[in-house]
Amino acid sequence: MSDTVVDAVVVSTPQGDVRGVRRPGSLAFYGVPFAEPPVGELRFQAPQPRTPWPGVRDATAPGATPQRRPFAEVTAIPEPSVPGDDTLLVNVFTPDVTASLPVLVWIHGGGYLAGSPSSPWYDGAAFNRDQVVTVSVSYRLGFDGFGDIPDAPANRGLRDQVAALRWVRDTIAAYGGDPTRVTIAGQSAGGGSVQALMASPHAHGLFHGAISQSGALRSPAADEVARRTRRLAELLGVSADRAGFASVTEDAILDASQALTDELRPAPASPAEVLHGLLHGDGLGGLAFVPYTDGDVLPATDPASLAAHDVPLLLGSTAHEFVMAAPAFAALAETGQVRPALRQLLGEAADDYVSQLAGLPGGDAALVAQLMSVGAFRRPLVELADARAGLPTWVYDHRYAGAGLAGHCSELPFVWDHLDADLVEASCGPNPPQALADTMHAAWVRFVTDGTAPWAAWDAAGRGMVFDVPGGEAPVYELERRLAAR
Repeated sequence: MSDTVVDAVVVSTPQGDVRGVRRPGSLAFYGVPFAEPPVGELRFQAPQPRTPWPGVRDATAPGATPQRRPFAEVTAIPEPSVPGDDTLLVNVFTPDVTASLPVLVWIHGGGYLAGSPSSPWYDGAAFNRDQVVTVSVSYRLGFDGFGDIPDAPANRGLRDQVAALRWVRDTIAAYGGDPTRVTIAGQSAGGGSVQALMASPHAHGLFHGAISQSGALRSPAADEVARRTRRLAELLGVSADRAGFASVTEDAILDASQALTDELRPAPASPAEVLHGLLHGDGLGGLAFVPYTDGDVLPATDPASLAAHDVPLLLGSTAHEFVMAAPAFAALAETGQVRPALRQLLGEAADDYVSQLAGLPGGDAALVAQLMSVGAFRRPLVELADARAGLPTWVYDHRYAGAGLAGHCSELPFVWDHLDADLVEASCGPNPPQALADTMHAAWVRFVTDGTAPWAAWDAAGRGMVFDVPGGEAPVYELERRLAAR
C-alpha cells in the first residue's frame, strides 16, 4: 500500500515510527523488522538488531518472506511467498496500542524449509477480539537457517526466533502488549521450534508459557548436519564454508538441498524394517536441515532436557496427522505383510491399533501412514508430557474429522477461529462447527491470558481434552503410552 492509506495508524517504537492499518476491532502492522536483512556479509551470521530508521516505516502490507518456494505444489495452508531480502520481520495484530495485554507469539510450520508468517490463517483478528496481542514471526529456513557451516554460527533459524522474542520483550509495549505475559506457540515445525526454545538457554526468560501443536522436533547431531553440509557443497561445486555458499544463488542451494533430501530418503526395506523406522520417528528423516543439537543454542532435545523449562505448557496433536500420506505406502500394503509386521512390532497392542483406524480411507496403507503420525508426533508428545511430571502441563487430542481425517493442520482454523478462510474446507470438511472453534479458541485465549487450560492437567492417569463433536475430558494417547517402551 502507499503512504496515503486512509485507515492508517502510526505508533512510536524504540526503532522508529511505524504505520499500520486500522480494521474493525483490530490494528495490523505487517512486515516490521526485528533484525537487519540477512544478506551480504550477514547472510550466514547471527541476526543483528535492527538499526533505527528515520521517518515513518510503512507496515500496511506483508513484507518479504524467507520462503522462496512452498513446501509442495499444493499446501494445506495458504502460505504466500513475498520477494525481497529484508525478511526477518514480524506481523503484529493488536486491539489497542494503549493497553497492556497478554501476547501470543506464533511460529509457523513448514518442515523448517518453507511456510509463511503472513498466511491469512494466522491473522490475529479473533485473538484481538478477545484482548490478546498476536505476533507472527519469520525465521531463516532450510540450509540458510540450519546448515552447519564451520565458520558461521549454528542454528541460525533458532537464533532468529530468539531475536524475535527479544524484539517482543523490548518493543511490544508500544503495540499494547505486556512483555511479562508472552506465550510462544507454533504448529508442526513451529511446534517443534517451541520445544527447541524451551530447551534453549538463549530463550529462557523471554516467554512465560508455551503451546506446541503437532510439534515435530527430531534433532540430528551436529556432526551429521556437518556431513550433510559437506555433501551439499559437493553438489554445488563450492567450498564447504561461508564464502563458498555465499558464491551461489539461493535457487542453486534450494535445488541442491532437494537433491540431498532425495539422497537421504531410506532405501527400500522390508515391511518390518519400514514399520520399525516409522514408529521410532524416521518418517521425517528426509528433512535435510532442521534444528540440531549444537551444545549452545540447542544443547539437547531428549524429553528431560525439553522438560527442564518449567513454564506452563499446552501440547497436543491431531488424531490422524499423516494418514493423508497413505498412497505413498500403497505398494507396501500390496505385499500383504503390513498386519503381520504390525503384530510383530506392536505385540498385544496391534489389534487395538488396527481397530482405532477402522473405516479410514487407505486400508493397510493407512495403517502404515498412521504409524508415521505416532512416531513423529504422538509418542514424543506423551514422552514429553510424562517427563514434565509435577509441572503445569495440559494435553489435547484433536479428533474432529470433518474432511474424513483429523489430519495435519486441521486444528488450526478452529484455534484461530477462521473457519471462513481459504482452504479450510479441504482440511476441516464442509460446514465446520463454529461451536468447536468457540471452544478451542477460548481455551487458547485462556491459556495465553492466565497460563491454565480449562481441563485437568496431565498426570499419571493421562487425562486430557478431546476436541471433537462431541468432545470432552477423557483419557488420551493411551495407545501411545503403551508403545512408549517399544
